[in-house]
Amino acid sequence: MPTPLNQALADSALLTKSLPLGLLRAFVQTNAADDGLTPQLLAELKILARTPGLLVACNYGGTLCAAEGISTETLPLGSAAIALRALAALPNTHAAVISGRSLRDLAAVSRLPAEVHLVGSHGAEFDMGYAHGLSLATESVLQQASQALAETVGAYRGISIERKPVAVSVHTRPAAPDVVALATTKAEEIAREHGLHFIVDGSVLDLSVVEPSKASALEHLRSMLGVSAALYAGDAFSDELAMATLRGPDMALRVGEGPSVAAHTLRDPESFARVLAILFELRRAWLFGEDAVGLERHSMIGNGSSTALITPDAKICWMSHPLPDSGSLFAHLLGGDAAGHFSVEPAKSSQVLGQRYVDSTMIVETRWADVTVTDYLEPAPDGITSLVRVLSGTGTARIVFAPRPDYANAPFSMEARGTELHVVGTADPIILRAPGVAFSITSDGRHGTATGEVDLRDGPVVLNLRCGDTEPQPAVPGDETDDEARRRAAVAHHSRRWVHELQLPGVKPSLVRRSALVLRALVHEPTGAVLAAPTTSLPEGIGGTRNWDYRYCWLRDGSMTVNALVDLGSTAEAEGFLAWLGRILAHAPGPEWLHPLYSVTGAPLSTEAIIESLPGYAGSRPVRIGNAADHQVQLDVFGPIAELIHALSARQGMLSDGHWDLLVQMAAAVLARWQEADHGIWEARRAPRHHVYTKVMCWVALDRALRTAVRHGREPLPAWEPTAAKIREEVLREGWDESASSYTVAYDSPDLDAAVLHIGLSGLLDVNDPRFLATVTAVERELRVGPTVFRYRYDDGLPGLEGGFHICTTWLIEAYIAVGRIEEAWDLFDQLVNLFGPTGLLPEEYDPGTETHLGNHPQAYSHLGFIRCARLLHEHQKN
Repeated sequence: MPTPLNQALADSALLTKSLPLGLLRAFVQTNAADDGLTPQLLAELKILARTPGLLVACNYGGTLCAAEGISTETLPLGSAAIALRALAALPNTHAAVISGRSLRDLAAVSRLPAEVHLVGSHGAEFDMGYAHGLSLATESVLQQASQALAETVGAYRGISIERKPVAVSVHTRPAAPDVVALATTKAEEIAREHGLHFIVDGSVLDLSVVEPSKASALEHLRSMLGVSAALYAGDAFSDELAMATLRGPDMALRVGEGPSVAAHTLRDPESFARVLAILFELRRAWLFGEDAVGLERHSMIGNGSSTALITPDAKICWMSHPLPDSGSLFAHLLGGDAAGHFSVEPAKSSQVLGQRYVDSTMIVETRWADVTVTDYLEPAPDGITSLVRVLSGTGTARIVFAPRPDYANAPFSMEARGTELHVVGTADPIILRAPGVAFSITSDGRHGTATGEVDLRDGPVVLNLRCGDTEPQPAVPGDETDDEARRRAAVAHHSRRWVHELQLPGVKPSLVRRSALVLRALVHEPTGAVLAAPTTSLPEGIGGTRNWDYRYCWLRDGSMTVNALVDLGSTAEAEGFLAWLGRILAHAPGPEWLHPLYSVTGAPLSTEAIIESLPGYAGSRPVRIGNAADHQVQLDVFGPIAELIHALSARQGMLSDGHWDLLVQMAAAVLARWQEADHGIWEARRAPRHHVYTKVMCWVALDRALRTAVRHGREPLPAWEPTAAKIREEVLREGWDESASSYTVAYDSPDLDAAVLHIGLSGLLDVNDPRFLATVTAVERELRVGPTVFRYRYDDGLPGLEGGFHICTTWLIEAYIAVGRIEEAWDLFDQLVNLFGPTGLLPEEYDPGTETHLGNHPQAYSHLGFIRCARLLHEHQKN
């Protein structure tokens, strides 16, 4: 049996004849001449469809149906009822009808489902019991008015009188014009004599004990439902009062002729039904990610302190300043145009021919037939962000500069000063230097937007956005292009020199190179910290709530990231990371009290918060800043740090006293706390458990400390070896579950977890041991789906679904290699390669059911896991 939502979707698809979103504009333009469905209305509907919480409200007679009446002769248009029901079935979307009819009559005639809120008597009746609260005096007044109307106009042909809970209505639709005029005059006189409000609502004259209150009803619905925007449509004077309350992103629609405060007028209810259908299609597509740019198709630029994301059509859609976890300047990725963007496109619309990285750099080129945009972040002093955009070609380019500081919550103004645009009123200076571009500046009252066009036949145009620079150094007039060419060449040379020193494997070297560049761009060079990802709240499930802020340095992720670069021959990043960690430990009460993650400055995180104003990627809310995992206990973090020091000392052939001291501290932390339960690698928001992966990593910390001590002639502490043996013995005994025929997520649990593959990958258990072979088989059987591997399947205390994790996929590839299943390792590796985005980037997850890429992007875990697999497969080829 189909669910109400599925039925609504099916009905609406039938209603709109399954028009693809790309054809909606043509659909509207073709039929717009008489209906009022203009391209401008469609554009505004698309914006409205992307608001976090939406209320769609309207009048009944004359709006949802052709005319007003008393009984079942005025059923709503079938198409309008279907569309309204479908809208009400969408997440974070509400529908309402506010009518002059009594609530009882409205419910009986409209036959709309309970999901659609019904309000009667011009906004006075929200429930059927309203009439029972009227006083006897009020009842007497209404009875007297009804009697007077019956005596004066009740006998005329086409006139009927209806008693409502708070009014007496005169229906005039079938009457002749002269009779309507007489009835209107008499009804107004009677209303005045009895102290009643006189309301003309289409062909209905209401004599009411309450003022027309559709406006109040609309406000009450907004408050009750917590919506961020509303659409209201109507055809009567009482509807105009409701429309007059609309503001901001709201939309008013007048149905039929007559003066109106609405910006758009529709010809008739049939036209309004089409608007409802189009709005449904647009909102459904947005809420379920159907028209969102795939995460894997975004490219990242970075300079070692700042990062930004670029869409396939050269829109800067994400950038924060001055720190990775600072407020955003552009957040289009999480909120569309209203959240800020910096766009360049050909003035004459055309298809993008391609986007690529300039070889061995983080410089991105986007090309159309007659316009090319080259983007990069150039090195800048700490606290300054410098974005350079070079426009070249033979066509005309259109530029839209729409910064929206602090997640679009900070108001500002914008001024043109010579060749520069200045953002005025922000905490940090924001200046766009754009010689040769004449901008037009508009404002919505809170934010400015600059738009301009430039003919590129006169030569390239350089746009340089500098944030935080109190004394920008302008280039010599006329020399901007040459100056930029030198700066870009220096950026490219620095990147290529670093890449040249890498020891790349023979397996997919170009993708390994790109992955290495991504990892290097996630290193915050001023501090040495390493970002898990440059973004926040990109969903682990479209429309779900598993949206986390990854713009921080996890001790585990950071160690694994720089260790991957050590494996490729680059050690500077590891040195910087360990120096950053040393500064944190210098102020910590003890190594065992390290937080799982820190800001890049080394400070603990502030409280996790929600940005209510941003609707999220593909409607996936909430948008979070901060990360509550900062307060968790994660005792596995000591293992990756020890493994990093072990690998770095092997690569360098020496062990510094500082690194040995860090290793001793990691071992001390394990000795102090290894027997405790914790929240584990996956940061489940539930009670701590004795996680097998955590215990394995505690063993790794001691094991690598012992090995490093032997290699470099250091003296291990006496407790290290026996404690390591004790941990190993306990893990092998308590971590095995007979019912699962596998090692599992935690002691006394049958649930599988891909992370337990490390029981063999770490060396704690021989990879040829039958128990590890059985664990690999169990993970493959229960957690692998096609090209991806899920973390686990058990309830982790959080709502919603997620995709498979690329890091887990790489662990299974490693396990295949370790146990000699080489053909299967190559097969899964090739499937992973096919998931890379067009410019060689990977987000965190992949949903094999919907073939959707998920999670923050690009993800350090994904790229470091890929690098390791490529190296291991290369080593196997050599052997």
